[in-house]
Amino acid sequence: MLDLAIVIVNYNTRDLLADCLRSVEANGELERRAVIVVDNASSDGSVEMVRRVYPWVQLIACDENGGYARANNIGLRAVGFGQEEPQSPPMEALPRYALLLNPDTVLPPDALSTLLAFMDSHPNIGIVGPKLVRLDGSLDKACRRGFPTPATSFYHLSGLAKLFPHSPRFGRYSMSFLDPDEQADVDSVVGAFMLMRTTALEQAGLLDEAFFMYGEDIDLAYRIKSYGWRVVYHPAVTVLHVKGAASRQSSRRAIVAFYDAMKIFHDKHYRAESLFLTNWAIDLGVSLLRNVALLQDRLRPSGRKRVASA
Repeated sequence: MLDLAIVIVNYNTRDLLADCLRSVEANGELERRAVIVVDNASSDGSVEMVRRVYPWVQLIACDENGGYARANNIGLRAVGFGQEEPQSPPMEALPRYALLLNPDTVLPPDALSTLLAFMDSHPNIGIVGPKLVRLDGSLDKACRRGFPTPATSFYHLSGLAKLFPHSPRFGRYSMSFLDPDEQADVDSVVGAFMLMRTTALEQAGLLDEAFFMYGEDIDLAYRIKSYGWRVVYHPAVTVLHVKGAASRQSSRRAIVAFYDAMKIFHDKHYRAESLFLTNWAIDLGVSLLRNVALLQDRLRPSGRKRVASA
C-alpha cells in the first residue's frame, strides 16, 4: 500500500517543475509514494524534461489546458481516487494520503515524512498545510485562510483587513491575527501544498471543475470540513513558494478566473442563505473589481503582469 500520492499540475513552468521534482526526490521513500505530473498542454518542453530526467514520475500529458481543478482530478483518478462503482477500488487499495503540490514549490528534505507523521498522530485531521514563504522570505498569506463569507470578503476587499490585521473579525480572510509560527486550526490551506487524508477526500469527492483556477482548494476544504474533519496549518514545516509563475503567462485569463471563482464559491455555498441585497452587492462588487483589475493589467508593461492577490 502506498503512503502518498503526489499530484503536480504543470503549465509552462519547466525549470520550476524540475526544482520541485528534485526536492520531492530528496525527500526519499519514492517506492512508497506515487508522483503524478499532469501537464496542461505546455509548450516549453516540460513533458520532454520530465520523461528524460525523472523516469520515476507518472506523466500525463493533456492535449489542452482544461484548468487546475480538472488536471488535479485527472491525476487523482490515475491512482484510484474518485472512482464510481463498480470500478471503485477498496479504500485499503488507495494511498493513505493525497498531496496537491504546485510545481513552483521547493520542499525541505524532511517535509513529507514530518507531515505524514503528524497526520498519523492526529487521526481527526483531514487536511494539513505547511508554512509557505515567498522568495523574499515573507509569508505567503494564502497558506492559511478563512472561508470567504460575505462579511469576511467585505472586510478583505474594503481594506478593513489591512487596517486591522490583528483583529479576529476583520483579519479572518488571511488569518493575519495568528502568529505565523504557531500551529492553528483554520478554514483552508492553499492548493499549492494541500495534504489530505484519503478517507476525508473520498467522503468529500474530488475538486469541483467549475473552478478553472483559484477557489477549488477552498471549496474542497469547505466540503471536507463539513464532514467534521479538522484543517490544520502546521508551520513546523516551511516550504518555498515562488507563486504565480503559470498565471503570469496569461494574466488576463487568470484575473477572470480569480474573480469568477469568488462568484462560483458564493453561489455554491452562500447565495441561498443570503439576502437579495447582499447577493446583488456581491455580484456588482465582483464585476467591478474584475473590470478594474483587467484595466490595470492592460495598462501594465508586459514584464509586470500579475494576478490579484488571493
